[in-house]
Amino acid sequence: MDRFLFNLVLAIDGVLMNKLRAFLTALGIIFGVAAVIAMLAIGEGAKAAILDQLKLIGSNSIVVSVKKESVSQDEADEGSGTSSDSQKEGKTKWSPGLREADVDAITAVVPTVEKISPEVIMNKKLLANNRQGDVRCVGITGDFFVLNNIPMGAGHDFASFHHESGAPVCIIGRNIQKNYFQQRDPIGETIKVGNTWLRIIGVLERRITQKENLDRLGIRDYNSDVYVPLHTALLRFENRAKITNRDVGEQGQYQEVDSYHQLDRLVVRVHDTHQLQATADVISRLLKRRHQDQVDFEMEIPELLLQQQQKTQETFNLVLAVIAGISLLVGGIGIMNIMLASVLERIKEIGVRRSLGAQRIDIVLQFLLEAILISLIGGIIGIFLGIVSASLIANSADIPTVVSGWSVAVSFGVAFIIGLVFGLIPAQRAALQDPIKALRTD
Repeated sequence: MDRFLFNLVLAIDGVLMNKLRAFLTALGIIFGVAAVIAMLAIGEGAKAAILDQLKLIGSNSIVVSVKKESVSQDEADEGSGTSSDSQKEGKTKWSPGLREADVDAITAVVPTVEKISPEVIMNKKLLANNRQGDVRCVGITGDFFVLNNIPMGAGHDFASFHHESGAPVCIIGRNIQKNYFQQRDPIGETIKVGNTWLRIIGVLERRITQKENLDRLGIRDYNSDVYVPLHTALLRFENRAKITNRDVGEQGQYQEVDSYHQLDRLVVRVHDTHQLQATADVISRLLKRRHQDQVDFEMEIPELLLQQQQKTQETFNLVLAVIAGISLLVGGIGIMNIMLASVLERIKEIGVRRSLGAQRIDIVLQFLLEAILISLIGGIIGIFLGIVSASLIANSADIPTVVSGWSVAVSFGVAFIIGLVFGLIPAQRAALQDPIKALRTD
């Protein structure tokens, strides 16, 4: 140990005597380690962002939504060059639209389905605490909060009410409480949504969500909605599955309406991620058959979209890793070159040490420790530079970055290994010098 410490002191003196050369030698390591830290930070940030997005949409979910413009199968076949009798006659088959019966059919027919959350979405006027505004009222079942990972912040959910009772109750988001009730407790208060008075029984816990995530995933800001039981929405507000006087014109002709769908959206959770695509195909065929071959719905699997996004991010990270690896390789070669040149410059020093009793292992340790020290100094500076770079990337490019402890440890270990590997050849070259010839060197 004494011999090792003595050689370590000599190695430190050797580095300090040539500070500028040591710094220039370490530049390759500095930029390589900084690139590794920044690359791992971007990768961890992307992973964290994807996990946050999965929490927003729920795992293993399939989203079935109403298509804005109904497209018949006949119209879909037109692009493929096929036609049917109804297309030739210019007729379009009637579709009942997305409705509660579809939910029952999916539950009964598709065994891979775990839960289904139907939604009816309505834009209404809100009157609360003598203040008026616009609000989105959403008719849901109890599974909505489970599938979307939204916990209750206060009060309780609809579990105590019979699902077909049409009870005039509601749950509000945090933004509704903030905008209409300020510091008051809204539980038990009544609000008017459209022409219907509702009693507040619960307030959702606030969910902090970036606007770009909401836009990318096509989901709503759950903090700003009013939620009512599904049958309350159908009984007290609007049931588009029923024909009313508004739907029939003066001469008994059926009028065009904004939407004939009873439901606006279905969120289906399956048991296993591997069953997502197959389940989506089965549900699509089932709904198409129930809708008279009309494809008046759209299906999306957010988790698969996120997985594709993750693969793209991993490819980007791989490119960064290759660049960082090349920088580290160049840095290692630079250390080896400088140390080899240093051996030639210090031949006389090597001869003096050998003549005073130093063994070859001492010479190896001295030069090897110098290479490791230079590499570690570059690694420390590179880690600091990488953390700063990750912060700058996050602030300027709006890319989430997370610098983890293990990435710092990996970078430090890589710097040590590079110094060890690329310093070994110069150290051995120094130890093999003939002390007599070395002493003769000017």
